[in-house]
Amino acid sequence: MDVSVEHDDLGPVVMRVTGEVDVATAAPLRQELAVHMGSHQQDLIVDVSGVTFMDSTGLGVLVRAVRQVHERGGRIELVSHEDPVMNLLRLTALADVLPVHKTVHEARAALSGG
Repeated sequence: MDVSVEHDDLGPVVMRVTGEVDVATAAPLRQELAVHMGSHQQDLIVDVSGVTFMDSTGLGVLVRAVRQVHERGGRIELVSHEDPVMNLLRLTALADVLPVHKTVHEARAALSGG
């Protein structure tokens, strides 16, 4: 699994996650999310459209992060399309609860109120 973070002065941080996110690989994602939660910026876009597999551990990391950021007054917008993550979100009914967009552009628009 790989996590890259894009900082843009004009918008929210975009965290792109690729590869497999499971019990053996979820730690780097958890650490990057913790770094973000310790920063001054509240909103975050997590692009998981490059994830090829995610188990319940990876899903738990995302759900926990969404809850923690929400408690701080921020928002996390997820980016996913027809892929393993979206299938998992539908299977667990989290697609109805978590904010999921098809593109980073759509997620940015949601955060800016557009």
